[in-house]
Amino acid sequence: MSRFARPLVLAACLCSTLVFAQQPTGVRVQDIDRSVMPGDDFYLYANGEWQKSAEIPADRTGVDAFSIVANKTDAQLKEIFAELAKNPGAAGSDTHKVADLYASYMDEAAMEAHGLASFKPKFASIEGIKTRAELAHALGLSLRADTDALNNTQFHTANIFGLWVAPGFNDSEHYAPYLMQGGGSLPSPDYYLSGSAKMKSVREAFVKHAAKMFALAGFGDADARAARVLALETAIAKIQLSLADSEDIKKANNLWNTSDFAAKAPGLDWKAFFSAADLGTQKQFYVWQPTAIIGESALVASDPIDAWKDLLLLHLLDTHAAGLSKALADERFAFYGTVITGAPQQRPREQRAVAFANGAMGDAVGQIYVKRYFSAEARQRAQAMVANLLLAFHKRLEALDWMTPATKAEAIRKLDALKVGVGYPDHWRSYTGLEIKSDDLAGNIYRANLFDYHYSLSRIGKPVDRAEWCMEPQLVNAVNLPLDNGLNFPAAIMQPPFFDASAPDAYNYGAIGAVIGHEISHTFDSEGAAFDSTGKVRDWWTPADFAHFKQVTDALAAQFDGYEPFPGIHVNGRQTLGEDIADLGGVAASYDAFHAALKGKPAKEIDGLSGDQQFFLAFAQIWRTKMREATERARLLTDPHAPGQYRAETVRNFDAWYKAFDVQPGGKLYLTPEQRVRIW
Repeated sequence: MSRFARPLVLAACLCSTLVFAQQPTGVRVQDIDRSVMPGDDFYLYANGEWQKSAEIPADRTGVDAFSIVANKTDAQLKEIFAELAKNPGAAGSDTHKVADLYASYMDEAAMEAHGLASFKPKFASIEGIKTRAELAHALGLSLRADTDALNNTQFHTANIFGLWVAPGFNDSEHYAPYLMQGGGSLPSPDYYLSGSAKMKSVREAFVKHAAKMFALAGFGDADARAARVLALETAIAKIQLSLADSEDIKKANNLWNTSDFAAKAPGLDWKAFFSAADLGTQKQFYVWQPTAIIGESALVASDPIDAWKDLLLLHLLDTHAAGLSKALADERFAFYGTVITGAPQQRPREQRAVAFANGAMGDAVGQIYVKRYFSAEARQRAQAMVANLLLAFHKRLEALDWMTPATKAEAIRKLDALKVGVGYPDHWRSYTGLEIKSDDLAGNIYRANLFDYHYSLSRIGKPVDRAEWCMEPQLVNAVNLPLDNGLNFPAAIMQPPFFDASAPDAYNYGAIGAVIGHEISHTFDSEGAAFDSTGKVRDWWTPADFAHFKQVTDALAAQFDGYEPFPGIHVNGRQTLGEDIADLGGVAASYDAFHAALKGKPAKEIDGLSGDQQFFLAFAQIWRTKMREATERARLLTDPHAPGQYRAETVRNFDAWYKAFDVQPGGKLYLTPEQRVRIW
């Protein structure tokens, strides 16, 4: 599961949760649809009754097993913010800033009074651009640390480029800057380039949205401006790399000297750009997608300055719409919330306020969260499960018959060196210097994003802190960090239905165990395999070993290519390959750990289900998903994860699943033993 970052504005507007009743422990047998044969559709067998009855609320884009935990976590955060409103702490303290962030989101009167007015100097600065050098300066000022190459957010930056600061590919002991492609308002290049009727309608809606944003902000020639933005962003999309292509680490390892940019990527005044971005003294950058950087730089020279000015203005409006005026915020949601994801209405304002403040100062909120809701005992139990999964994976690596001793030794060394964080980090981020005003929402959004950017810049060249987290403990997720050779398991995910202290081992290993195993397995997926035990990009595989790895992973990609969520639209098995490998390895390791935990004793039968049946059903039930069609279509183009129903079908590669459910030839999911993909 893993790997996503949350832009502040989207976190405030498009989060998806659902209220569920208190969940029973273990497998939800009432959700099983026994009219479905497990060997025909294991996802519907495990979740069919839930699938029939689950409803998506009007302010949600979908519901899933994560919603159970997210809903509980949202309720916990709501309590925290209610108390902070009454007792925010000393002026200038982090708790006071968090309280002021929440208050600024709730103060609609202040937003209407001076939200747009406060941004007029920024608008005037962009409108006043007359030369290419001034344009380069403005583009540099807009650069933000809003991308994460390994968390697959490189397409979601509204700036011409995105900056990512992380351990260097070739020097994993120090932080380095990565320059990423950017510049689009829509989720992926397909939205601009596809000739389908659906995508054409989205583009038409985008032009109307852009025109309305310009008009609401008081700019003339709104229709002409909107048309220029679409034309420019379409030109940008034509030169961008797809998500699948961007996941080839070796192709991304391009270290450019700053002095070389003018010759390698002519068109943009790079000196002016880097100077405005506070990167004027930086000597080198990793350039993740060189062809896109070269192409976008050329567009700066070739396309009209007015088009670039319009793009900068629209991106500024969209990014800060939540704080500029209700009309702008509503229009932004009407397009990104309704047209793109299909949600008919926004979440209540107080929920968006919590999400916004939590997104802007996550560590400050996280410190309160773990003290109140994550006990030392819970952390110890989670750490014990992680240890069991690591041991199981270690044994699987040792038993591999296709990997040569040299490659296997490095793989084991990498596994042993994993830095695993459970619950919360050992130290917390400081927000000293972040200015927050209780009556200035738009300014708070701007300053919080700028603060994050400068925080990222401050790390460049410094030693890597391998204990640092990239997720807050109140986030329902987990992550593998290839450049750190580390894992993070936030506190919030250690709750039912993923982990339940009162549930049997068969359930917990099928649920949270598979999640833990998934993240461990990322260490050796199609992306993780490019990094050695120190996090450095290095070819540590023998040619024969890598050829075998590629052969079996190609088979897994082909397996997922065969899934067809909509007529004529298939899962992109190459795009989802890393996550699919991780699911496969995660289930395998967790199954082994489950049986090791039995210590030779038979698992207890519950509700007529054997231990193995409980294990596989638990895995399938954590991937239950029901989402709006627009959202699912968007994710098929932009998400490195396959839809939940197909992730559940991973079980078709395990002999034990066939035995547990008596799956015979003729079942739609049946694979011969030779067709079953086995990697770790």
